[in-house]
Amino acid sequence: MYTYLLINFFAILIPFIVSFDKRNYFFSRWKYLFPSIAITGVLFILWDMLYTEMGIWGFNERYLTGFYIANLPVEEVLFFITIPFACVFTYDTLKYLIKKDLFGRYSRAISFVISAILLTVALLNISRLYTSVTFILTASFILYHELVLRSAYMGRFYFAYMVLLFPFFIINGLLTGSFIEEQVVWYDDTQNLSVRLFTIPVEDVVYGMFLVLMNVTFFEYFKKKKIFANAVTQRSQS
Repeated sequence: MYTYLLINFFAILIPFIVSFDKRNYFFSRWKYLFPSIAITGVLFILWDMLYTEMGIWGFNERYLTGFYIANLPVEEVLFFITIPFACVFTYDTLKYLIKKDLFGRYSRAISFVISAILLTVALLNISRLYTSVTFILTASFILYHELVLRSAYMGRFYFAYMVLLFPFFIINGLLTGSFIEEQVVWYDDTQNLSVRLFTIPVEDVVYGMFLVLMNVTFFEYFKKKKIFANAVTQRSQS
């Protein structure tokens, strides 16, 4: 069965098609998106390979094509392309559709509350590798945004991620067994909190946040770098 491959296909299908809509024309920003996906994907795929080798999670061959890259099914590698594409598309489209930064004035407080909760839970469960590593990395990255980068788009990110939780529960529900008789992706529950949202480990919500935020970070960085370069060029020509 090609269940995981079909999940990837349908996750990216609508965002890919709508990217060419002239009202926002997300296609014109693919040049910022694909380097972001590539950089983030390398980091997450290496992490994925390590945890797969350690048995922290794994894959049900019944729902795979049978093609592998190292120890990962090709579908898992595609996941780090299709899902970031769809998520950054959603983030960018929401910025176009909703001009006001609805969470902007609260974003710093949201960041500190999330980070405090994640770090506390991680330290209390330091031996559970999926929990502790994911929570510490996500909290650290959020704090890096607030204390070092002072990113102006965190409110936009939190709003987008809140919206993304709806398709997240559908896609992850399919992968973890909410809608089919078996799991496509299985987990060693000794390495997580064993707290499930339907069939989805709560860690997946945080892992998803980290994945999307890293892609958005590079996406915004490459856009800003291009804008800055254009401004310098225009100034030198004037």
